[in-house]
Amino acid sequence: MTQTADPRARVEERARNKFEAKRTELAEATLHTLAELGYARTSLREIAQNSEYSHGVLHYYFTDKLDLITHAVRQYEAICVTRYDEVVASAPDAEHLFSDFADKYFATLVADAGIHRLWYDLRNQALFDGLFRSDVLDIEARREDMIWRVVVRYCDLLGTTPTMDRASAYILLDGIFQRALLHHFAGNVDEIDAARGQLRAAFAMLDCAASSASAARS
Repeated sequence: MTQTADPRARVEERARNKFEAKRTELAEATLHTLAELGYARTSLREIAQNSEYSHGVLHYYFTDKLDLITHAVRQYEAICVTRYDEVVASAPDAEHLFSDFADKYFATLVADAGIHRLWYDLRNQALFDGLFRSDVLDIEARREDMIWRVVVRYCDLLGTTPTMDRASAYILLDGIFQRALLHHFAGNVDEIDAARGQLRAAFAMLDCAASSASAARS
């Protein structure tokens, strides 16, 4: 006979779930405020002043600004690490995959610029603060996997294999993105246009057939 779960355990579990759900709600609601203020200039009190939530409410659900920022970025990344999956699944050939990927790559750079800036800010802070370094490394690994799915499918469609390992491919494409993001905030339109060419060149480096053909011509 199956034993009935302890009612107190069920109550405690519901309370924990409710608490976590509220944390997620608050993190999502304050994400854009965090993106505008950045890590260094942000405190729970300042976040409260720029949102509909009181300082007391935020402090009840989060121990400090680091707890809130990390939770907010995790929620955002949980959605965004699948942003290219539809491109990967629906591309009929390598050229369409690259074109659709590039469109999304630069669209999110503009549409979510502040949130991307917050991510890079948090990643830089992890060099100094070990308290959330493991969280940053976990998010970084998920972003790396996201890019790798694109690279592998691109090469599959060409009938080749990647010339780089997943970490190197991620560093290459993320580096182009971060540099383009900086120029976006600086208003350097020409550099954003140049980044499109850099992305095309990066994909040529990732494909062993294209790389071999380039080497043979040189």
